[in-house]
Amino acid sequence: MTGFTLHPRLEADTAFVADWGLSRVLLMNDARYPWLILVPRVADAVEIFDLFHTDRAILMEEIARASTILKSVSGAQKINIGALGNLVPQLHVHVVARSAGDAAWPGPVWGQGTAAPYDDASRASLIARLVNAR
Repeated sequence: MTGFTLHPRLEADTAFVADWGLSRVLLMNDARYPWLILVPRVADAVEIFDLFHTDRAILMEEIARASTILKSVSGAQKINIGALGNLVPQLHVHVVARSAGDAAWPGPVWGQGTAAPYDDASRASLIARLVNAR
């Protein structure tokens, strides 16, 4: 979409999964949790209310789609959804698969421990399963 550039921190911390109608879908490079990030491809969007009402509706549908796929692929007990933006001002939505006993359970994932990056094969396998999930 015109004027869209991915924030450098998101670029550094994630792997590309897909471009959907509105959002770029990224996999957070932390194997402790299956974790997607949706970034609306809208220049200068910082808050959800910066989107036109039609794009807000599309974003909600894409969050539901990402949640359904992530839960199906991961077998998670719970999906956490958040749009914080305290470190990265570009509008982005975290969709995190959670299960009892994961590294931060039952607390939030943000600021907990050190990320465990995926190895190349595991990352590629998970991305393939996410892309092919229905």
